[in-house]
Amino acid sequence: LVRWDNSLGVTDPIYPVYIDSNVMCGRAGVLENGKWSNVTYMPCMETNDFVPQIPDHRVDMIYLCYPNNPTGTVITKEELKKWVNYALKNDTLILYDAAYEAYITEPHIPHSIYEIKGARKVAIEFHSYSKTAGFTGVRCGYTVIPKELTAVTIDGKERIALNTLWFRRQCTKFNGTSYISQRAAEAIYSPDGKEQTKAVIDYYMGNARLMYDALKKLGFRVYGGVNAPYLWVKTPDGVDSWKFFEQLLYGAQIVCTPGVGFGPSGEGFVRFTSFGEREDCEEAMQRLAKWMKS
Repeated sequence: LVRWDNSLGVTDPIYPVYIDSNVMCGRAGVLENGKWSNVTYMPCMETNDFVPQIPDHRVDMIYLCYPNNPTGTVITKEELKKWVNYALKNDTLILYDAAYEAYITEPHIPHSIYEIKGARKVAIEFHSYSKTAGFTGVRCGYTVIPKELTAVTIDGKERIALNTLWFRRQCTKFNGTSYISQRAAEAIYSPDGKEQTKAVIDYYMGNARLMYDALKKLGFRVYGGVNAPYLWVKTPDGVDSWKFFEQLLYGAQIVCTPGVGFGPSGEGFVRFTSFGEREDCEEAMQRLAKWMKS
């Protein structure tokens, strides 16, 4: 729906697919010193409490993911309002990934960008059943494109509704989610489905709390794990992400994800996930404690 030469902005670190998909269509520009020339990177680091700074220039498209993958951090309504206001002022399209909204536990954290006034004019929001209902291999999700959302033509003379364009694209390129997948997704909204889905999410968040507490007790600086299933952990003694990944792999037989794989600002961190069996999470923390003592 957008041109190959539209500029884009991303929080850094970021879920890699946002960058990769733009690289594949030629929109990202040239790779220089680990960054793409047509991408505005908005660092999310300890020094700014993982709150990205709004660009000081206009960007055509901005990707926001909250709760965030990989950092596990969230955004307040006050901060999200700043992004919506920026988009309204600059005619910017916000692509808002809310795949993990079901994991939010704190009542003041927004579950949708549409909780912000004016967002329906500037934002596309997408959701996935992968993490809420175990649909990872089924690949079922949905995209919200409000009918109020429009984009200007290249000559600047006309505004086009993106909802109808997206519908046309989907009908042309995609025959629709399989019937069995749709019925499975439908079942999630039944009383039993809601109860079972909540129980699974509570289970994973129980894993997150267990890991969060254990990591803090061992002296790590830990972020996330409260409103998201991911924990963003600072590597000790300035060790780089890949080095610490290897130390955990070979020293404690624990697998995590090197933070630098999510972008330049991810250096010096690793990501832990709470998606797993409780016994495995407990075992991992025991192995980590034993390895650190040795």
